[in-house]
Amino acid sequence: MSNTDEELQVEIKGLMLDPSSNVPIVILRDIRSQLFLPIWIGVFEANAIALRLEGVDPPRPMTHDLLRSVVENLGGRVEKIVISDLKESTFFAVIHVRNHERTLAIDARPSDAIALALRTDSPIYVLRSVLDKAQAVDLATQANDEEKLKKWLEEISPEELGKWTM
Repeated sequence: MSNTDEELQVEIKGLMLDPSSNVPIVILRDIRSQLFLPIWIGVFEANAIALRLEGVDPPRPMTHDLLRSVVENLGGRVEKIVISDLKESTFFAVIHVRNHERTLAIDARPSDAIALALRTDSPIYVLRSVLDKAQAVDLATQANDEEKLKKWLEEISPEELGKWTM
């Protein structure tokens, strides 16, 4: 694995609305640094992520709950998800599912993969090459508070980061 293919584990730092477009953004942070990666996502996926982050169990299974149930009932488990590419302003992800001796790599939108990872307690990774392409911001050199992140997001254009498109 080359250095650009290195998987960096990230955590969900939070959800926010893009100040200029009111489109939801999920903020990922490299757990070993102050490197942040914002990904613009859809409203439904943002809601699914927010519900899980807040510990809310809906009365009926949502799509991501259904997907978790299907994977588990077929004898599989989600090992990890990886934000694997950024092409023409669109992020790509892969869900790695272990089923007995096989590992399956399933193409997914990052927002769906993140929502599933939250429901299966699976780690989330981003390839270093994706962070490089997206020009992820290192707040350690600017400051490490949420106000600086908000100010930075207000000033940067979505095209510079790879705006998530539905």
